[in-house]
Amino acid sequence: MTTRRLALGLMLAAPAVRAQPGWPTARPLRVICPWPPGAANDALARLLAQRLTEKLGAQAVVENRTGGAGLVGTNAVLQAPPDGYTLLASAFNTAVMPLVLRGAQFDPERDLEVMARTAAAPLVMVISASRPERTLSEVLASIRARPREWTIAISSLGAASHLATIEFNRRTGAGLDMVTYRGTQPALTDLMAGNTPLLIDASFALLPAIADGRVRGLGIATAARSALAPDLPTMAEAGLPGYEFQSWYGVWAPRGTSPEICEGVNRLMQETMRDPAIATRLRSQLLEPVMESIPDTQAFIRSEITRATALLRSVNYQPE
Repeated sequence: MTTRRLALGLMLAAPAVRAQPGWPTARPLRVICPWPPGAANDALARLLAQRLTEKLGAQAVVENRTGGAGLVGTNAVLQAPPDGYTLLASAFNTAVMPLVLRGAQFDPERDLEVMARTAAAPLVMVISASRPERTLSEVLASIRARPREWTIAISSLGAASHLATIEFNRRTGAGLDMVTYRGTQPALTDLMAGNTPLLIDASFALLPAIADGRVRGLGIATAARSALAPDLPTMAEAGLPGYEFQSWYGVWAPRGTSPEICEGVNRLMQETMRDPAIATRLRSQLLEPVMESIPDTQAFIRSEITRATALLRSVNYQPE
């Protein structure tokens, strides 16, 4: 199923809920996605826009404001008035952006109001199908023997895959040079062409490529094997015990947006993710629906920032 078909299916399946009085007026709402079309961020942004339109009876539109590893779109939301008419639909990157980008001059916990976490996806490690190695142990042996042959792609600075790649280098001592791309699709395209041999990224994007043989799966960063990819070993089974990473997706608003609006969007997205039709479509793409209160999401994000901070300090990472 393509991302466009997934997004359309999610929209059509979304149930209607009663409008919240007093917000909005006839003015359209903007849902800013700081990533290009063709990935889970965009599909979930369009689901949010569709649900806001159904709930509120006012138009909500998605704007893909790309660039700067997500910073261009994020800054557009940071600079918007806190009136509930501009929302950010983004991912893990939002929480750690100031840790990895010199230009990210904001505090994600102080300068944005978190509204909801919507979905999560485990990370998968893949290798170019043109390479002869078939297991992680074979890859590591080859890296040690011929290090100049090896690099590893990352879809974006500050993505969950970026942190997972840093941890992979730290845990294995591989010391792979990281090649940064402007999104998963260009990284995956280069991998399939054999220009970059390795990539760690979200299952949403990589499992279809594994299934049709365009890339070869080495492991999934979960505690147990996935029912949707039962032949793919966990990274622990592949030789890295405790190596678990996920990408996740959420909704934010500018600082100062009213608690009533934030809570309303949170309730809306919890109801959306409980809908069986939507949950089935998400899980078919290895996107796990998330239903959390705002305090629970705030605590989760704080734990993610703490983990990322410790990891980056352990390798003396300097923001780029």
